[in-house]
Amino acid sequence: MPALPSWLTEPLWDQFAVLLPARPEYQPDHPLGCHRRRISDRIIFDKMLQLLRFGCSYQAIADTTCSATTIRNRRVEWIRLGVFAEFKQIALDSYDRTVGLVLGQIAVDGSITKAPGGGEVAGRSPVDRGKQGLKRSGMTDGYGIPLGRVLAGANRHDSPLLAPTLDLLDDLGPLPQDITVHLDVGYDSGKTRALLTERGLYGRIAHKGEKAPIQASQRWHVERTHAWQNAFQRLARCYERRATVIHAFFDLADTVITVRSLIRRAWTTHRWDERPHRRP
Repeated sequence: MPALPSWLTEPLWDQFAVLLPARPEYQPDHPLGCHRRRISDRIIFDKMLQLLRFGCSYQAIADTTCSATTIRNRRVEWIRLGVFAEFKQIALDSYDRTVGLVLGQIAVDGSITKAPGGGEVAGRSPVDRGKQGLKRSGMTDGYGIPLGRVLAGANRHDSPLLAPTLDLLDDLGPLPQDITVHLDVGYDSGKTRALLTERGLYGRIAHKGEKAPIQASQRWHVERTHAWQNAFQRLARCYERRATVIHAFFDLADTVITVRSLIRRAWTTHRWDERPHRRP
């Protein structure tokens, strides 16, 4: 069973392959000239998508095409080269050029997921009987395109993570003059309002003690994006222990979400050679 449909996998791989450095098929300095052939990057990329989508272990996804060690080594190599972060940024730039990011409306919210293996950014989860959990403070545009995230232990409150999350706006280039940040009741405090004022941002914050439907705003976009991310089982139940690896899988998931939204929204307004016959 493929992890993603071909209309999404192929454009992802075409761009990802451009970011990879050229490597010889055989090791040129092997003393006997009989080193084993290098496993294709395309095979490893497909395995990474399967790991992300199905959440299985490296040993379970390994087969005759490549071993679990090869997948881990290639993953570490790509992280060291910054390929995943660049991949996500290219997807954001492409979406912004074609459809346009809605940066005048920003939504920020936290989400807690399981982290059974613990790790650098795990902590005791207050909603899972003190088991190890992972919190991400995610930020999206007005449509729900993921712009970035800050990782922390599940025992961290949402409010202190707002400042480092908003710092990610600096990586997006020119911003609108008036930006509204939509937040839930967890951010309803004078400290949060002062933080937004210092940054020249307008906050639309839900008030404590009032029912949600009465004060519903556009923060549902970030909640929907959390659901999109949790559909990738490796993020919903994270066994990775190193923060750099977790960020790499999040970057890959955010790229998939962004490109998928780009293809779906551009299907009715643009034409290209590999355009799906039906709207995805």
